[in-house]
Amino acid sequence: MSTAAASSIGAANTSLVKDANLQLKTFNGFRKNTSYSSTYSLLLDTRIHPFTSISSSTSPAVIRAVSTPVKQETAVETKRSKVEIFKEQSNFIRYPLNEELLTDAPNINEAATQLIKFHGSYQQYNRDERGAKSYSFMLRTKNPCGKVSNQLYLAMDDLADQFGIGTLRLTTRQTFQLHGVIKKDLKTVMSTIIKNMGSTLGACGDLNRNVLAPAAPFVRKDYLFAQQTADNIAALLTPQSGFYYDMWVDGEQFMTAEPPEVVKARNDNSHGTNFPDSAEPIYGTQFLPRKFKVAVTVPTDNSVDLLTNDIGVVVVTDDNGEPQGFNLYVGGGMGRTHRMESTFPRLAEPLGYVPKEDILYAVKAIVVTQRENGRRDDRRYSRMKYLIDSWGIDKFRSVVEEYYGKKFEPPKELPEWEFKSHLGWNEQGDGRLFCGLHVDSGRVKGIMKKTLREIIEKYNLNVRITPNQNIVLCDIRPSWKRPITVALAQGGLLPPTYVDPLNITAMACPALPLCPLAITEAERGIPDLLKRVRAVFEKVGLPYNESIVVRVTGCPNGCARPYMAELGLVGDGPNSYQLWLGGTPGQTALAKTFMNKVKIQDLEKVFEPLFHSWKSKRKSKESFGDFTNRVGFEKLQEIVDKWEGVPKSSSRYYLKLFTDKETFEAVDALARVENKSAHQLAMEVIRNFAASQQNGKSQC
Repeated sequence: MSTAAASSIGAANTSLVKDANLQLKTFNGFRKNTSYSSTYSLLLDTRIHPFTSISSSTSPAVIRAVSTPVKQETAVETKRSKVEIFKEQSNFIRYPLNEELLTDAPNINEAATQLIKFHGSYQQYNRDERGAKSYSFMLRTKNPCGKVSNQLYLAMDDLADQFGIGTLRLTTRQTFQLHGVIKKDLKTVMSTIIKNMGSTLGACGDLNRNVLAPAAPFVRKDYLFAQQTADNIAALLTPQSGFYYDMWVDGEQFMTAEPPEVVKARNDNSHGTNFPDSAEPIYGTQFLPRKFKVAVTVPTDNSVDLLTNDIGVVVVTDDNGEPQGFNLYVGGGMGRTHRMESTFPRLAEPLGYVPKEDILYAVKAIVVTQRENGRRDDRRYSRMKYLIDSWGIDKFRSVVEEYYGKKFEPPKELPEWEFKSHLGWNEQGDGRLFCGLHVDSGRVKGIMKKTLREIIEKYNLNVRITPNQNIVLCDIRPSWKRPITVALAQGGLLPPTYVDPLNITAMACPALPLCPLAITEAERGIPDLLKRVRAVFEKVGLPYNESIVVRVTGCPNGCARPYMAELGLVGDGPNSYQLWLGGTPGQTALAKTFMNKVKIQDLEKVFEPLFHSWKSKRKSKESFGDFTNRVGFEKLQEIVDKWEGVPKSSSRYYLKLFTDKETFEAVDALARVENKSAHQLAMEVIRNFAASQQNGKSQC
């Protein structure tokens, strides 16, 4: 770019003003002898907004996204990460991305690569290929509650074929991922999504990501209220500066009217949460220190992995089922770095209870607390979980309360959490049905993709994506159930009773070949891995209907939430995994590292002793995760180290019943209808026959 062009851009963009007196200061917490309220009062008394940097020169004040200490002469400038500089100089996430998209190069530069994430895209290249990198872009949609209109689904299906790699991927945050879009097609694809009632704005980047909620379209007060709340939180925290529409549809707005309570909460600055006169009243020029995740649900339904989010929101109802307010949980997050104990996964913990009319103000106060105090020097420690871990929940609560303007009430008591898949046929409650369909690793492709397209188009169905990478067909008339069931079966989309229970709860991230962070396989490797787990189950005598939660990621970032699994595999080298144990089926306990650097070919050496010990020593109905926590890792390691193979006694009743493969496969197919293994069904037939002979009968 020429010097003249750079000067022109600098003049037009106030974010690029260079002034030696303008220094970004960061408020790093409270001094021991200074209360928050007194500091805030002093700021008000001196008429200096707490979130504005003031220049001593005649240049106009530049709005920043972090606080300025009262005494500038004593403040020490805090180091900022490179991404913070990119954001500050971007004219609200526009420059230099807008210029990079116009070049003939297949890729974009470093700054633009960071900024395009805010628009919902990541630059990638195929790591399976050797030689020159073949760049492409992954696009991620933003679908609060996983809601996808009929029109948007059909548009995404078309885009996958025309501009992608022919597949759609359902993510663990209830969105689509479209892979393989080349740079010259980005604007066409983005504008098509926008014009078909979709968006990718904020699906990536340092701001609020997609807001989760149970995907089940139940017409119930609590579910409807949870989903409405998720929609409102998503709207509240959506960027307002217009950069997204400027970039992809030439400034044309495609937004529906927002609820008045959302507009009111966003504009409210009675407790110093906003940047006055800023294009981004909540985010400012710097947005958040790192990504931010929110989930909303109802009691017992933990289909959203509530405790893995920065903010967890739970609807609280009265005895008549009327929503009254919300329990709030804060500080969850999965990402970590291998061999850095200062990075860790963390569960959210209770913050308090708020009445329903205050939820947007409470969420905003939490976001602003993280905006002002989250670390901006080292992105490994920028998530809110590290702020809460450093401060403690009591201090964090007190700061949030200042921005909220009220004290939180103690959280209400709730029943135990359960994982609910929402698969199979269910009544919505309005006379119509919904059908939840299992999709391995969320990858919609081949005959499955074609079948879904035909059904969704023919019956004009809306759909929802679940946090477990599955899909729900909504608003089905009862008379359509039979033909849809037949069509689904022909497309390989079977009822959950025909799917291995291990697959129902399993998840994996995309990993290789496109993710630049992946160390080893996840999505491509999990089908074989689950078959191997099932084979070990059979070898040690565990029945077919037995299952555990298995999750696999290609790196420690934890996109498939492996640290909540009963058995988590986290890539830590080529064809090598770190094993995590101790999560629970209800996703309420954090797993812990059990072994490092286990080669993929050696997994059975660990699985066999663990599963055999669980089968032989567990308490009644004790899950694998609960068992490993009770026994302890030291004892489990001893069991693995001394393992000499499955004892004969554990399989003495598992006789060799089949002499040829064809017979076994035929019986196995029949057994799966009853959710059993071939051995189980064969043994039942033999027992029944033996019993009938003892009773003097000649037939079974």
